[in-house]
Amino acid sequence: MNIAFNEITETIRMVQMENLDIRTVTIGISLRDCADSDIEKLKENVYNKITTYAKDLTTVAEQVEKEYGVPIINKRISITPVSEILGNATVAEAVEVAKSLDQAAKDLGVDFIGGYSALTHKGVTKGDQTLIDSLPEALSVTERVCGSVSVATTRTGINMDVVKQMGYVISDAAERTKDQNGIACAKLVIFSNPVEDNPFMAGAFHGTGEGEAVLNVGVSGPGVVLSALKRYPEADLGEVSEVIKNTVFKITRAGELVGRQVAERIGVPFGILDLSLAPTNALNDSVARILEEIGLERVGTHGTIAALALMNDAVKKGGAMASSYVGGLSGAFIPVSEDEGMIEGVTEGSLSLSKLEAMTCVCSVGLDMIALTGDASPATLSGIIADEAAIGMINKKTTAVRVIPVPGREEGEMIEFGGLLGRAPVMGVNPYSSEGFVNRGGRIPAPLQALIN
Repeated sequence: MNIAFNEITETIRMVQMENLDIRTVTIGISLRDCADSDIEKLKENVYNKITTYAKDLTTVAEQVEKEYGVPIINKRISITPVSEILGNATVAEAVEVAKSLDQAAKDLGVDFIGGYSALTHKGVTKGDQTLIDSLPEALSVTERVCGSVSVATTRTGINMDVVKQMGYVISDAAERTKDQNGIACAKLVIFSNPVEDNPFMAGAFHGTGEGEAVLNVGVSGPGVVLSALKRYPEADLGEVSEVIKNTVFKITRAGELVGRQVAERIGVPFGILDLSLAPTNALNDSVARILEEIGLERVGTHGTIAALALMNDAVKKGGAMASSYVGGLSGAFIPVSEDEGMIEGVTEGSLSLSKLEAMTCVCSVGLDMIALTGDASPATLSGIIADEAAIGMINKKTTAVRVIPVPGREEGEMIEFGGLLGRAPVMGVNPYSSEGFVNRGGRIPAPLQALIN
């Protein structure tokens, strides 16, 4: 890559003054050759392969960070969906595999390992069911293991039988970690149309279309975009789009440069750059503040979805011009607990659960890091999942649900999760039941949009 001098100086400013960082470098590793009928041998194979391919990830990332002066916040691993290698393992044995994954992550010094996952959008194998049944315990007894379950795609429809199960899984996981405000649920994502090269947690897994190993990068930069918009207070909306697009171009260039360096030094191919704007709790490092800078008095008011659509589209266009290898989710995240502007919107009453759901029609992912009242029933959680899955299915986009029912907590209370997961105001749910709908089960058929051949 040819990086001009002015791009370097601009990058320095973005790092020092505007919270630019590389949110994550994530090495994806295939575990398909690790399967074994002997669970101890399977665990050994998995641990050895992960610790071999990722042995230098943390060290190299720290070296590149120092050399280029761009912070790399997280080092992560994604793996083949674990359900695909479980075979005839029992639930207890699956939990032991999760513990081995956790130990590998700890020994390597990485923040999270994703891929304790199952793809069940059309049907459920024995390994899938074992993994689903093991999720509450596996996520409760590990610190760094993240899981995901695919319940829908545009081509297959929505597997409502699994959607129903996931309501109970979330409730169980929350109860098992009630002393930590249901933190196990923060490591679990339920997907519609998941992607195979997502570097972000908790939904990352190494897809079957990927190679033996690959390095994917997730950049950030809401603070950079916000700072750029502040320089153009009189711009019309077309010009706002141009400002965002040009800014994201620069962010993407910096991210790909750093990512390629890490990939080359650890000896794996460079995969994709996910240019999602991922907020943090740092002041002004917020997607909500960008929307307010565009002209909203407070995020969640009328016009929020239009402003978010404008921003998301400009982010994608800027990234696509900067790199030929944009992938993952790429757009804008709206995790409530990780965005200080979103938190303020909820606490001040401008942002509701229904509005957040509507926003997912045009953002990158879905309902993300939302704390719910502890009395949210499994059927209610399943209904939330079904709604979000339908949005993804009909619109041919990735959507997801990562919600945390906090045992014993009521609407309006503030919950601390700590670290990158931040804090979140507890949100209430609709008091009316979804149980009759959820209990029908079966599969919601794929929409007409699926007939594209």
